[in-house]
Amino acid sequence: MEHRDSGVAAVYQVRPISPEEHTRFLADHQTASFLQNPRWPAVKQEWQAQSLGVFDADAGPDSAPVAATLVLFRRLPVPAAVPLLGNKRLAYLAEGPVMDPAAVDLELLLPPLIAYLKTSGAFLIRMGLPSVLRRWEAKEVRRALAAGENTSIEELDPLEIDPAGAAQAEKWQRELRALGFKAPAPSTDFEAGQPQFQARIPLTDDAGAVLPIEDVLARMDQSSRRQTKKSTRSELEVSVGGESDLAAWHALYSETADRDDFTGRPLSYFQDMYRELNASPLSECTLYLAHFQDQLLAAAIYVRQGQFAWYVYGASSSEERKRYAPRALQLRQIEDSLAAGCRWYDLGGLSPSLDPEYPLAGLTRFKTTMGADVVQTLGEWDYPVNPLLAKAFNLYMSRR
Repeated sequence: MEHRDSGVAAVYQVRPISPEEHTRFLADHQTASFLQNPRWPAVKQEWQAQSLGVFDADAGPDSAPVAATLVLFRRLPVPAAVPLLGNKRLAYLAEGPVMDPAAVDLELLLPPLIAYLKTSGAFLIRMGLPSVLRRWEAKEVRRALAAGENTSIEELDPLEIDPAGAAQAEKWQRELRALGFKAPAPSTDFEAGQPQFQARIPLTDDAGAVLPIEDVLARMDQSSRRQTKKSTRSELEVSVGGESDLAAWHALYSETADRDDFTGRPLSYFQDMYRELNASPLSECTLYLAHFQDQLLAAAIYVRQGQFAWYVYGASSSEERKRYAPRALQLRQIEDSLAAGCRWYDLGGLSPSLDPEYPLAGLTRFKTTMGADVVQTLGEWDYPVNPLLAKAFNLYMSRR
């Protein structure tokens, strides 16, 4: 697909690229999410996938892409008796497309990308461009949560962040609306995809230098620092597990799911994640284990790609809680992220609600006491190719 804009020299073409070409592109984009890794579709086996490159048509046939994205496709959940609808698919771009905002014009890039996805049967395009709108300091968020005087994080004064980055994100918002994309609806709950509000521990200073471990731990509240220090004196053996240890991980994870009343994933999911992300030259997936004598007390799955590290899954036993095994694993993950030169250690999503009684308030409290700032991303925007089907799909997802 090709797009030409009157009076503008840029001409972008969209076409499929191989996983190898996609991998080479991402190697030069160190802040790209592992959700854009071309090995990721082998983990999300219920989806179909395609790697797409965006090319400058004037740069020649052998040029490298100026942007790239992994697209996951999923068919409408309709009866087999309605084959026409069954051919329609959700096109999902998690944390994509990946590009250099200073070199690529989003307003010109998206029309050929939309056109390509339409021909692929998309009834809805859901896209979460990697960006940061605002950021709030951990200690200010936890103070506001304790006070109970505000209803939302958005009411607090944000930290000063890169003005150019914030201006770029705001420009993208205007361009997305002009192209017909719908902004994510305000919500205090977790969205179906990637939450708009994320908890991230900064690992570098404003100049980009890696922080000493003492400075990172100083971001924690007093209770978290005390428990973390206790964990280092609790006779725990912290180790890195292998694929053969995933069965033990899953038993502890299932125990955690039963205790905390959430639906867990099957063992095969974690086996696929471990194999696929470790098979990529871009990423690594690590299983951390904390034992007391022969008893597994805590385990965590950690992913690193480029300059980002993620605490993806955790599990813990109800036994020996005073040894603070989960804290020991968090400390190890922070240490390893610093050693790898990462900019951020991501603890995942949280709710923007500051109501101390809100069901998800405990998650916000825990992550900010760990020293995680709250960042607001652009969130996931929808382009309804078929508005009727898109509305029906969103209604279906809201009732799941």
